Order: sequence, then C-alpha cells, then structure tokens
Amino acid sequence: MTLTQKIFAAIMVFLMLGLIITLIKRGKLREEYSWLWMLTGVLLLALVFFYDLLVAITAMIGAVMPTTTLFIFGIMFLILISLHFAVKISELTNQVKNLAQEVSLLRAYREMGN
Repeated sequence: MTLTQKIFAAIMVFLMLGLIITLIKRGKLREEYSWLWMLTGVLLLALVFFYDLLVAITAMIGAVMPTTTLFIFGIMFLILISLHFAVKISELTNQVKNLAQEVSLLRAYREMGN
C-alpha cells in the first residue's frame, strides 16, 4: 500500500470515527451499538497501519488479493449486523403485540366498570 493510500484510508477512518462520536453525542446512535462501530473503526485503522497483517490474513484464508479479504469480512460484518437487527425487530414485534393485548384488556376492563 502506497503512502498516499495509507493517508487517504487513515483520513477516512478518522472521519468515520468522528461521525460515530458525533452521532453518539447527538443521541442518534445508542451507546449499546457504538462499541461495535468504534471497534470496527479501530480494526480498520489497525489494518491501515499494519497492512502486512491484512496480507497475512489474505494468505491464511486463501484469498488472492487483500481487497478480496476486506470485501469478505465486510460482507460477513453486514450479514451479522442484519441478523442482529432481525433479532431486535422480532423482540420489539413481540413487545408491541404484548402491549397491544394489555391495552385491549385494560380498555375492556375499564368499559366493564362503567
């Protein structure tokens, strides 16, 4: 990786980390998820400064190019995030159903009392 590429990649990672911190401060990103995104940024930064590590991982998994390794891990990351959000949505759906049932029972009870 050339020096120009390293500088560009480092700037992009720092901008991403800055965006994450800004989103947390503004309350747009919950702290529950912030650690995951911060960890991702730190790992990307480590790969920028220790490019040989990425090359070694590429050789270890049998990929041809380091960019292929990045894409593989990026896709795996997105799949895991999607799975996590699907689980959260399922939990929230059950909570909404339970709340709707409780509200309906409370309304029915209130109407019976009048």
